[in-house]
Amino acid sequence: MKSQSTDIDLRLLPLGATPKNGGCYFAVWAPNASSIILHIYTKDEKEITSIPLKEKRGGVWYGFISGVSVGDLYAYEALGEYSPEKGLFFKKDRYLVDPYAKALSKPFTYNMNKYLHDNANFIPKAIVVNNDFDWQGVEKPTFGRDSLIIYECNVKGLTAIHPDVPVNHRGKYLGVIHDSVIKHLKDLGITAVQFNPIAAFISEPHLVKKGLVNYWGYNPVCFMAPDPRYAVNPLDSLNEFRTMVRELHRNGIAVILDVVYNHTGEGGRGGPVLSMKGFDAPSYYTYNRNADGSLNCRSYRDVTGCGNSVNVDARPTLNLVLDSMKHWITENQIDGFRFDLGVTLCRETHGNSFHEYDHNSAFLKSTFCIESIASSLLIAEPWDCGPNGYRLGQFPAGWSEQNDKFRDTVRRFWRGDNGLIGQYATRLLGSRDIFTSSYRSINASVNFVTYHDGFTLEDLVSYSTKYNDLNGENNLDGTMENFSSNCGVEGPTDDKEVLARRDLLKRNMMASVIMGQGIPHILSGDELCKTQNGNNNAYCQDNEISWNNWNETKRSKNFKKFISRLNKLRRSSKMIRELTLAGDYYHVGSNSYEAHWFKPDGSAMDSGAWNDPNTDAITLTVGTTDNSFDTEHWCFIINQHYKEVEFILPPPPLGYKWIEVVDTSDETGAPSNGIESYVRKLDCPCIVAYSLAKEDQNSLEEDAIKVLKKAGKY
Repeated sequence: MKSQSTDIDLRLLPLGATPKNGGCYFAVWAPNASSIILHIYTKDEKEITSIPLKEKRGGVWYGFISGVSVGDLYAYEALGEYSPEKGLFFKKDRYLVDPYAKALSKPFTYNMNKYLHDNANFIPKAIVVNNDFDWQGVEKPTFGRDSLIIYECNVKGLTAIHPDVPVNHRGKYLGVIHDSVIKHLKDLGITAVQFNPIAAFISEPHLVKKGLVNYWGYNPVCFMAPDPRYAVNPLDSLNEFRTMVRELHRNGIAVILDVVYNHTGEGGRGGPVLSMKGFDAPSYYTYNRNADGSLNCRSYRDVTGCGNSVNVDARPTLNLVLDSMKHWITENQIDGFRFDLGVTLCRETHGNSFHEYDHNSAFLKSTFCIESIASSLLIAEPWDCGPNGYRLGQFPAGWSEQNDKFRDTVRRFWRGDNGLIGQYATRLLGSRDIFTSSYRSINASVNFVTYHDGFTLEDLVSYSTKYNDLNGENNLDGTMENFSSNCGVEGPTDDKEVLARRDLLKRNMMASVIMGQGIPHILSGDELCKTQNGNNNAYCQDNEISWNNWNETKRSKNFKKFISRLNKLRRSSKMIRELTLAGDYYHVGSNSYEAHWFKPDGSAMDSGAWNDPNTDAITLTVGTTDNSFDTEHWCFIINQHYKEVEFILPPPPLGYKWIEVVDTSDETGAPSNGIESYVRKLDCPCIVAYSLAKEDQNSLEEDAIKVLKKAGKY
């Protein structure tokens, strides 16, 4: 192997490793390095040769190495000045991973001794890859945001102890697509899986000292490489990941990646030098400033709480993030992204505005200028830990956002907090106080009550406070503001009455998520009644606390049936999925709908009732304004407390009747016995949903489905 000259204009080549013409082109950004040494290895990490990249243009070092082929491994050594106070970390015998690595030979496993004294063996090697993969003609699902029902999961935790998955596939990419797992997702009605970060990550040194790991994966090093720890064969992690994506797509399930572009595992001052920091820390990371405005490279600008902040305001870093997104979308065929601490990516400096959120940031504008990104699903976690970091509702049209106000309102309302009827109604109809109808789609709001960071749904109704002692932080980590309820007993219980209260509370919250306007988000394991024993920050628990328990009980089977019933109705209803407020009415396609709120006695809600803290029962109807009754019409009655309330349903038009389709007071959500009356008594917290059907239709749910089919794809 040797370095050769080439007739190709190297500036036209992408950064990273590009195999071509009997060798491989290498390009890496390192403007301040005095030289870059490329080390080539065999598949078992035996070094073959080391070759300097001889050509440098515009901050990029280039080289064509003959004899290098797909499957070979490589690492870099960046030489130059070592001066951390200037943001320079060049050092002989320190090996670095290419920031544009597409695959790695092994996972990052932090070990201080190896990092310091055996760096060549410590660091994973990048793999030279190409885009050859047999997609077998399987295409991406073509539905839009209105059809999303998101299921958030961890690749390992989903199948780590799944009894049907082969042992060597458990906790792996290939385990996700086992027939039993696919069937589970389809039975639930899931249309998109959102994975916890799968970009190659490393555990923080402080966790390793405690014998713990970063289980969630929110500490990346390489933005483009799927983590080898989730592969049966680490050297084939890229193809195993692609296989997972292909088979999910084959079954009509979209793939959303949770991406962490806001910080990296290189940490702050004193953190390890693994990749970006060793090539160009001042470009890749954000630093505070001295009084004269110059960078203070000893003081990282940390708005993430993780030691550093990725500097997407810098061109090389913005290019890296966008190139990473394009790679996942085009070469790996994923469908969208959820951006962890999304505000950090939008922070820019303009004049006296230092590192502030910018609604017109280069990152946000770029996502609409690149066709492959603009047509993908974009979901922001609309906050970070920095100044003015809470930005819910402030991302552009075309984006969706995690709606924590939906979470908190729904938790508090069904817990029994008074005075929330107006807020709860607003959340059900798309949080238009946050996502204005003139600017944002009804699907801007991602509605959830549980996420990976927080209580599971089972723990939300079983614990009044958190129990995070196993995390080794004296129970100081994790939020205190959970709005949870133990329903009378703290923790596990066999009390049937308490369990019934817990299950009812879960059904009411899940119904709010699935039947509300916006994108429903379901946390993996909630359908299985998964508990984390009260741990609301299990990021470092790579064990059965975090893994899905597939030993089903009667409770979990009933809850699965309940979720499936609701998702089936949601998918069949165009109105529920696509209501858009315009003026005084709601619109779905060519049909105009109007929503009306009533008191239980059938009279219209007024300002006095809305503002009365004791108002705890309400009726909602939504239907066409043109009296076209063959289209969708819905009626929901909602009772917040354990007390008897008599509801008078609005009378249906002549020749039609209300058909009950969901009753959350039932263990599976099944409707009542079919005796139709327009007076309905509720004696517990619950939601009952009705759909309009013709009088000559006798069955309940199935005839309601027939009516709904006319309004949308079922």
